[in-house]
Amino acid sequence: MLWLVRWQERLSLPNRSELTVPGCFKRQRARREHELTVALVGYTNAGKSSLMRAMTGIDVLVADKLFATLDTTIRPLYPDTRPKVLMSDTVGFIKKLPHDLVASFKSTLDEAASASLLLYVVDASDPSFRSQLEVTRKVLAEVGATDVPSLLVLNKRDRLGPEELAALKAEYPDAFFLSTRSKDDLQALRERIMGYFESDMVDEDLRIPFTAQGVMAEIRTKMRILSEAYDAEGLTVRVRSTPENLTVIKKKLAR
Repeated sequence: MLWLVRWQERLSLPNRSELTVPGCFKRQRARREHELTVALVGYTNAGKSSLMRAMTGIDVLVADKLFATLDTTIRPLYPDTRPKVLMSDTVGFIKKLPHDLVASFKSTLDEAASASLLLYVVDASDPSFRSQLEVTRKVLAEVGATDVPSLLVLNKRDRLGPEELAALKAEYPDAFFLSTRSKDDLQALRERIMGYFESDMVDEDLRIPFTAQGVMAEIRTKMRILSEAYDAEGLTVRVRSTPENLTVIKKKLAR
């Protein structure tokens, strides 16, 4: 049976009975309900952790030790985006996961099911990536992630010859090809992600009186400010935002 596990460096292998899903997961997801989230899914060694590290500007431990942790790593894209986008590195798939861990691993995949966008990361140089991708999609369907928008990311393109690369581009015309060693590829993926989110956003003018300046901090965090104009009574900002965040801000301004 093909299943999943997150690989991360630890000094020793923990007891399986201690591998439980923290109760704070649901509370954390609730706090992120109105935030834009991207979840990386796929097999171990497909390059998920390297991609996570490159896109968020932090070090994520990458090592070949099983059962070290069942949590996800969640960080904002770096440099910061407006609105903020969070990226999570979910558990990675392996073969023959022990039966007593299946339920716990399913619980960790709730992060993927609640994401705004899934990135299916595969090692394009691995001849078995097609079957791995099929299993990944099947398991995610079991946790209710079939309706989450997704983008296929064919990683490690630097390991492909010109003919192999051309054949895969013809086979997967909508996929994104990259090498985590290429800054241009990483920037292009960042633009692809932001372009996806901005396609559902709207531009609108908001009137902010000086008496409501506290709202500006939230606007700067959750929205992209296109322009600002001050006058004697306050300012007018043109923002690009999700409809949901606009509704929240408008309610606060109406108080």
